[in-house]
Amino acid sequence: MRLILASSSPRRKELLSNNGFVYIVDPALIDETMLDTLSPLENVKRLGYLKALAKQKEYPNDVILGCDTIVVLDNVIYGKPKNKDDAYSMLKKLNNRCHEVISGVGIITPNKTYNFTVTSTVTFKNLTDEEILNYINTGECFGKAGSYAIQGLGKDLICRYSGELENIIGLPIKEVKEILGEYL
Repeated sequence: MRLILASSSPRRKELLSNNGFVYIVDPALIDETMLDTLSPLENVKRLGYLKALAKQKEYPNDVILGCDTIVVLDNVIYGKPKNKDDAYSMLKKLNNRCHEVISGVGIITPNKTYNFTVTSTVTFKNLTDEEILNYINTGECFGKAGSYAIQGLGKDLICRYSGELENIIGLPIKEVKEILGEYL
């Protein structure tokens, strides 16, 4: 049995590689629209599952891993910024506040399906506008939910976090390893 990663995320690839997994990358192309009828947690859980499900027919005898990670503050989902203004707006809202980072994971094996979420919390420092703009100008904020990367320069924006660091980066590796260990 092979592991199929239904994601092109460099962070997910790195986390899997760092934990000794050999895998094939075959990103799932799905509609990632969040549904108004679902909570942020239900939305991200659904997307993680749909990403894995999208590859099931192609790899019926393998283990497929799908994942989606979101940043949530006051029940509002903060995705990847569209531009510098969007990144600034997000970081201003997260500034000096505590928010949740939720990953929705879907793992489909030939005879069993797993679908779960993992939540961590992150508290931002009280940042000046200059600190926020300096961070945005590094470009690191782009392609990251919530406009920051805790594993990079974004760590300087944060005063504390609780929960699994890898979940905040983009894949709750502890829980994923536990399940994958049964098959690989």
